[in-house]
Amino acid sequence: MSNIAAIILAAGEGTRMKSSLPKVLHPVCGKPMLQYLVNTIRSAGIKKIVAVVGHKAGLVRDTLKDIKCVTQPELLGTGDAVLKAKTVLMKDKKINTVLVLCGDVCLVTTETLSAIIDRHVSTRAGCTLLTAYMKNPTGYGRIVRNSNNRIARIIEELDASIYEKVIEEINVGVYCFNKEILFECLGKIKPNQRKKEYYLTDIIELLAKSSIPVESVTSNDSEEFLGVNTREDLNKVEQVARRRALDKITLKGVTVIDPYNTYISEDVIIDKDTIIYPYTFIENDVTIGSNCSIGPFARLRPGTLIEDGVSIGNFVEIVRSRIGNSTKVHHQCYIGDTVIGRNVNIGAGTIVANYDGKNKHKTIIEDNAFIGTGTILVAPVRIGKGARTGAGSVVTKNHNVPAGKTVVGVPARILKIKKER
Repeated sequence: MSNIAAIILAAGEGTRMKSSLPKVLHPVCGKPMLQYLVNTIRSAGIKKIVAVVGHKAGLVRDTLKDIKCVTQPELLGTGDAVLKAKTVLMKDKKINTVLVLCGDVCLVTTETLSAIIDRHVSTRAGCTLLTAYMKNPTGYGRIVRNSNNRIARIIEELDASIYEKVIEEINVGVYCFNKEILFECLGKIKPNQRKKEYYLTDIIELLAKSSIPVESVTSNDSEEFLGVNTREDLNKVEQVARRRALDKITLKGVTVIDPYNTYISEDVIIDKDTIIYPYTFIENDVTIGSNCSIGPFARLRPGTLIEDGVSIGNFVEIVRSRIGNSTKVHHQCYIGDTVIGRNVNIGAGTIVANYDGKNKHKTIIEDNAFIGTGTILVAPVRIGKGARTGAGSVVTKNHNVPAGKTVVGVPARILKIKKER
């Protein structure tokens, strides 16, 4: 789809969120909602993306480092926002179709975007937009159709009459335009009298009056067009995204004992035959192998790699660490910045003290080691292959334990076995 570009409208303040963070950067299931749209657009085969930023533009740009961003200095409405992308898109002569998406409609699927594009191309419409039907359409723009059931205009709720407010077909906020027609019409629309803003939706009436076809694709998935304007909306979107994330991993053969009391971020990778027990929290950038047992009450933080056949007990926290095949990390442990080998036993209550107040340091525990209950490992430190620590030992930094040796005490020292006479 080298002839199609996408514009993401991400300039709004989101005042109803009551937040210092731009609305589109609020996390949904472990990542900014804006990132969902970017991923979906790319999944649809669209490579050229332009984001229109405004409120706290620097923060949004930092999130979209590989996306072209243009600034809307004054928030003068969606029509003005799209116009800011004109220079970038008109320079690219290969682009003849423009997909426009509101930055807070983050649950739209790749299949829906593809359906809109296919409809637009096959009908040669000036615009094809996504609509839906809602019994309670409060807050959404309404689709007004003429006597031939063709789309005549979109009326925003603030400007709708009492008769228009009962219309159940709504505008979702996803559009596909002919590029030349889009920017020609943007030059003709006038600011709304009430809000003094330029509405992108006003283009629809211009097209209809000029007999330029306006087509639509209707979504029957009420979750897909959930927008985010309030914290309540954000909660609803979060619940949908969480369920989708769980559905994705269960289709790969993973068992989640209690989906309603388990949190798994959207980009977590888990292999087949692994079991996730309740009240487990798995954040983004975590990979878990097959035949593992995780939880209950475990927390796996970013940068964690769990290999095959690993058992993670309850009240275990792991971050920026690699856990080798068939290793067991028992209850009430903290493992940070650690590489653990194969067939290692980490006793209950083990703590890796990876932070010295200024820097975080690495710990290495080699294959077949046995870490006794209540051991504290003060990084940086290495536990050799087959080495053991006694219960309650404190292995201080840089005091590595040689392979096959046993250390005990505070501070831990090599245990010397007396020979019998």
